[in-house]
Amino acid sequence: MTPAVHDQLAILGEQREELQAQRLRTEKAYCLAVLDHITAKIRAACPEAVYVTFAFHRDRTIDLHGVLGAQPSTLGTCPELWDNHGEEDDEHPLDDIADQIESDVRTALAFHSSPAWASVHRNAASDGNSWLLELPPADRAARVAELVREHHPEATALVVDGRAAGRVVEIFEGVTDDGTPAITPCPRWSAACDTTVAGLLAQVLALPALADRHLMPLPGDYTYPFSTSTGDQVRLMPLPPTA
Repeated sequence: MTPAVHDQLAILGEQREELQAQRLRTEKAYCLAVLDHITAKIRAACPEAVYVTFAFHRDRTIDLHGVLGAQPSTLGTCPELWDNHGEEDDEHPLDDIADQIESDVRTALAFHSSPAWASVHRNAASDGNSWLLELPPADRAARVAELVREHHPEATALVVDGRAAGRVVEIFEGVTDDGTPAITPCPRWSAACDTTVAGLLAQVLALPALADRHLMPLPGDYTYPFSTSTGDQVRLMPLPPTA
């Protein structure tokens, strides 16, 4: 192999990797955009909707079961708001978009890497092949702020690591007596809350419009606690005000 051929292969290899990375980013964003689209339609017809329930098969197809509301308590079950296989005389506005719901949920979960999977868990109220997809909040950043401030009331910003599926590295909480930012290295929340926050942040990272709106470079004097370099995937997320 001549040096010229070797160099050409190296260049093409780099371009191939860049295209593959771009395709993955596009697939993630598309999955979430489809999920947001059908969520808006579901909530327009059924404002109390919180979950879509479905069966998931090995060939990655789904069978749509229905739509559920919020769980009233930790021991209660989610109320059924609509049954896709209900009686024909029990008309519901969601009947008109049942096929679209099934198709769009299948698209949102079509790829193993889809960030929508972070919102899926088994339906504990069923012993069979039943899964729950939690519909995304209307404002993901606002929901993150609410969850964070339940445990860190003074939180003003998060350090988010895009290389670790949106994990929170540190939390900015006001300022110290000498005027420097007060930073908490370990979030004080449960594993379940950590998973929820990370899932929402992964979706913010995956949607270009949200990433541009809510994420910004870290301050120049910021010291990353786990290495000497943060790269461009570790970002600062200022938290919006909460009530």
